[in-house]
Amino acid sequence: MKISKLLAASAALTIAALPALAQDTGAPVPDKGDTSFMMMATILVLFMILPGVALFYGGLVRTKNMLSILMQSTVITALVMVIWVLYGYSFAFGGSGTYWGGLDKLFLKGVTMDSTAATFTDGVVIPEYVFIAFQMTFAAITAVLIIGGFAERVKFGAVVLFMALWVTFVYFPIAHMVWGEGGLILEMGALDFAGGTVVHINAGIAALVGAMVIGPRIGLGKDMMAPHSMTLTLVGAAILWVGWFGFNAGSNLEATGGAGLAMINTFTATAGAILAWALIEAMARGKASMLGGASGMIAGLVAVTPAAGSVGPIGAIVLGALASTICYYFVAVVKNRMGYDDSLDVFGIHGIGGIVGAIGTGIFTAPGLGGTGGDDYSIMGQTLIQAQGVGITIVWCGVVSFILYKIVDVVIGLRVSEDVERAGLDLETHGESAYHY
Repeated sequence: MKISKLLAASAALTIAALPALAQDTGAPVPDKGDTSFMMMATILVLFMILPGVALFYGGLVRTKNMLSILMQSTVITALVMVIWVLYGYSFAFGGSGTYWGGLDKLFLKGVTMDSTAATFTDGVVIPEYVFIAFQMTFAAITAVLIIGGFAERVKFGAVVLFMALWVTFVYFPIAHMVWGEGGLILEMGALDFAGGTVVHINAGIAALVGAMVIGPRIGLGKDMMAPHSMTLTLVGAAILWVGWFGFNAGSNLEATGGAGLAMINTFTATAGAILAWALIEAMARGKASMLGGASGMIAGLVAVTPAAGSVGPIGAIVLGALASTICYYFVAVVKNRMGYDDSLDVFGIHGIGGIVGAIGTGIFTAPGLGGTGGDDYSIMGQTLIQAQGVGITIVWCGVVSFILYKIVDVVIGLRVSEDVERAGLDLETHGESAYHY
């Protein structure tokens, strides 16, 4: 009797183990730790947008335009999310191609709870839904960043239409070229760990083109246009720094030492950039401002984005300080000399910081400078490849963005009337006011 019970129990255990054995010999199964890590990273990137960018930008505009920034940030985020699942994911990651991913995953066709996406380690995967959501937040934040270039003077409907067109014809192709299978820039060998070209150069160039096409704000250089709340700006910037750990460390796609390297670089590059901006401002103007501190923070975060997974922590400090110095020059000198009204310095910080970071990645990835490059690493060769990737991004984004601005201007008009601009977009466009006195 006892023997028969033991045999029955043994058989039951064997049958119970069969699914596990089948999994061991079949397709890879997502690791719960990596999956949890990527879900948290995705939430952190959303936190960067709402409330991070919204508050950072909102504090920088005048009181009468505060809600317009918050509303644009919110609606653009929702818009891009819907577009992403309809066709954006397919265009960016749906297949192999030089410029786009194709139509195979329109409406997320073929994606299930069991489908997976590969990481950087052979045999290690995460659920495809998690990868889709993570990349979705990247597309959303890139579009939201652009609004700082033409803040306080563009119609709400024009912003929404432009962003729908822009992600379709600029963001999705660039994302595929840099990260997608067979993508032009990826196949060149360019390094972009978390989006120096895809996110920051893309957004910066689109913002610059918009500022130039739309023209400066009424009263620029005459009226008081100082930020209405540096408190909110710093709160937004601090949220961005916290969220950026999801942005950079999450781009490793698994919780390993690579994510740890990206994490510490997100600390050190940002710290170096803050100190550099404060020092430069103190030397040039006699005082280090809070606006400068927040600007340096973002400049460092932007610069380390493409380099986070391949440079060392010391190299990241130098890269952040270098980017902060060059961004300061563009914000304080070049913008005034050129006469364009990049309202919230999207080009001066994201565009220029992204360019410095992308090219600097080629330099500081060298093992002799603490980077992760191999023994045969060529600084000159890789830096040239980085520059080519930057150039392709600038040309593609610049030309297509210009065309899209012109299309929107013809269809519904880009700019609000002079009376609306003077009164402020909050009441005139949204029927609300951020503050009541």
